[in-house]
Amino acid sequence: MDEIVKDFLIESGENLDRLDQELVKLESDPSSKELLAGIFRTIHTIKGSCGFLGFKRLERVAHAGESLLSRLRDGELKLNAEITSGLLAMVDSVRSMLGKIRETEQDGEDEYPVLIARLGELQGKEKAAKAAEAQGNPPAIQKESAPLQAASSAEDVAARGEKAASDEGPDPTKIGGVLLERGHIRPEDLASALEAQELGRRKIGEILVAQGAARPEDVLAAQRAVQARNPEAAVETIRVGVNLLDRLMNLVGELVLARNQLLQFSNSTQDAGFQAVSQRMNLIATELQEEVMKTRMQPIGNVWNKFPRTVRDLALSCGKDVRLEMEGQDTELDRTIIEAIKDPLTHLVRNCVDHGIELPEAREQLGKPSAGVLKLRAFHEGGQVNIEITDDGAGLNVERIREKAIERGLISTQQAGRMSDRDIFNLIFLPGFSTAEKVTNVSGRGVGMDVVKTNVEKIGGTVDVQSTAGKGTTVKIKIPLTLAIIPALMVTAVGERFAIPQVSLLELVRLEPGDSGKGIEMVHGAPVHRLRGRLLPLVYLDRELRLHLGENKKKKAEGPTNIVVVQADGREFGLVVHEITDTEEIVVKPMGKQLKGISAYSGATIMGDGRVALILDILGLAQRAQVISESREAALAEKDEAGKKEEAGTHRQALLLVQCGAHGRMAIPLSLVSRLEEFPATSIEMAGAQEVTQYRGNIMPLIRLSRVLAAAGKESAISSQDARLQVVVYSEAGRSVGLVVDRIVDIVDETLAVENPAERKGVLGSSVIQKRVTDLLDVPGVVREVIPGFGESARI
Repeated sequence: MDEIVKDFLIESGENLDRLDQELVKLESDPSSKELLAGIFRTIHTIKGSCGFLGFKRLERVAHAGESLLSRLRDGELKLNAEITSGLLAMVDSVRSMLGKIRETEQDGEDEYPVLIARLGELQGKEKAAKAAEAQGNPPAIQKESAPLQAASSAEDVAARGEKAASDEGPDPTKIGGVLLERGHIRPEDLASALEAQELGRRKIGEILVAQGAARPEDVLAAQRAVQARNPEAAVETIRVGVNLLDRLMNLVGELVLARNQLLQFSNSTQDAGFQAVSQRMNLIATELQEEVMKTRMQPIGNVWNKFPRTVRDLALSCGKDVRLEMEGQDTELDRTIIEAIKDPLTHLVRNCVDHGIELPEAREQLGKPSAGVLKLRAFHEGGQVNIEITDDGAGLNVERIREKAIERGLISTQQAGRMSDRDIFNLIFLPGFSTAEKVTNVSGRGVGMDVVKTNVEKIGGTVDVQSTAGKGTTVKIKIPLTLAIIPALMVTAVGERFAIPQVSLLELVRLEPGDSGKGIEMVHGAPVHRLRGRLLPLVYLDRELRLHLGENKKKKAEGPTNIVVVQADGREFGLVVHEITDTEEIVVKPMGKQLKGISAYSGATIMGDGRVALILDILGLAQRAQVISESREAALAEKDEAGKKEEAGTHRQALLLVQCGAHGRMAIPLSLVSRLEEFPATSIEMAGAQEVTQYRGNIMPLIRLSRVLAAAGKESAISSQDARLQVVVYSEAGRSVGLVVDRIVDIVDETLAVENPAERKGVLGSSVIQKRVTDLLDVPGVVREVIPGFGESARI
């Protein structure tokens, strides 16, 4: 394929993408003459270029659209939805023909007679015959001037201001001035052409050729002369293949690794000359890396630009009126991430129009404006890009989602009863889930939302859904700026090095040996640090990754406590590490397929000494340590509040309320609760007749309270239908046992007055809590009923 055809295809593709946006914008503001003139010029340029290159079918389709736009520009027609749809259909046809040219170097066999006839009808019945005649035989002047349409933008630059220059004499840096200087045209021809240019907004060279005042070859020669005399008028950009940029990025990544090795080596030598060279190398590599990264960055508007057309067409097909608002189109992302989120964003936008926003009649009955609003917002925050897709529609129906999930066997009835609204909303991301009553060409098959979540998580992002019934839904996506080279904090645990992406990092806290006892507290058996008056859950990295300390390493570890405060899924926790070394720019290498299933790691990198360090996945680590459990956070918050009240002199007791089958609500003194946990059913094993689970390096027995309180003697096997089990951990004399409950209801702080002492085992009595009769559980008694001798001998 010739280079000129390749350039034509690229430029025409960009022009068509812009036309989609501008036509939709013009429909909402038909009075914008500037917008209409720009659309007309774009179509005129495409028509002229394809005529010059010999694509006659494409030229006829473009000319039909140009004729309709000409009548709109002259004020003979008023833009409406019907005309807009016809022009958009013309854009689609041109795009299809460009695809054929890209594949076969021909513009296809289709003449598009129906479309051309339709565009003729839209011009008016009295003009239909003339329009049809024009399609078959475009004017000779247009054909003659067509080569000028494919010329570079230098002529546009030269044409601007040429009229002002002509008042003072011919400008040798303008095309008109060059033609006049060479004697190819007369001064009166140039003056007449400049007047025509003001009226018709056409290029000066094209007008001169159309008037017969200049030959096309003379104009093209003048254009080349202008470029030679005025370099600023030449094109300032070049087109570079994406594959070349990708290879360049890979080479820069390797250069960064080599730079890190060089710096580490220079730090260990005393050669001042070598250190100066390495520092210079560091500055050059850093600057080169930043510039290459810029070549890969693209505004998210490149993806959003297609949405006005998508929303318009979909709203028309659904019989809805939807207004699209976009904010933050200039927010930049790495090209690979742009490609990864293109399809998920498109699906979310289509879902909002199809499922979220109601029909105009329904909206008016609810007191809403008949036109729905779909808002896209993008912004940088904390080294990440936040994207929000918000509609003001009906919102998600919690009960409908819950019923569908149970109906499809995705969750059990028991699970559904104890799930929060947020957890219910996230069920829409499960494969095969859909609440649509019927399947349409837009949605209803249950394919899409799971792909949205999968694609976003593949690039290290997260998806969250917030919805209010009757007010609308917001989908929040958080994604990294780039995947190639990222800043990271290097830490060590048991001598092993790990990288923490700075996007997850909030602050660093150091506790000296004498302060560790004061700084770290135990709340319900879980370590926490009171940071500026609030409780921060702690996770010990070596324990979570099951790294064992030797005797020598134990002595080294008896130093200051280093806490890395990080954030996962909007919640903060502290990661306790042995050492914090430095921050580095690291090159992210993907994990091998054998290690991809490990949730604690998101990738690997090569350090300056050539050794491999694993990159921690903070979200996966938090889920693994179960520090983002809502029930646990509630317990910590309530304990913190209870502590404050106790300090203030109140005499109330903190109680954990749980649901135990048919026995209803039961209360457990919070002082007896070590932790609140949630385990998958697959983690349950059998030790003889006793159900157990592996917990913090030990074997923890499990007791199902509903069975014990029913005097069944032994617990039955846990149903495989229960995907997650809620467990209250009770510890005594160094041993722990898990009390399995149907649902953790609440944590309350009330004065407990026990009435009606119970005669049955396991219950101390009853009390009125939150205006409901609640049994008080005898935790030690229940545990010893099932496990005689529990707690009599400590097991370390």
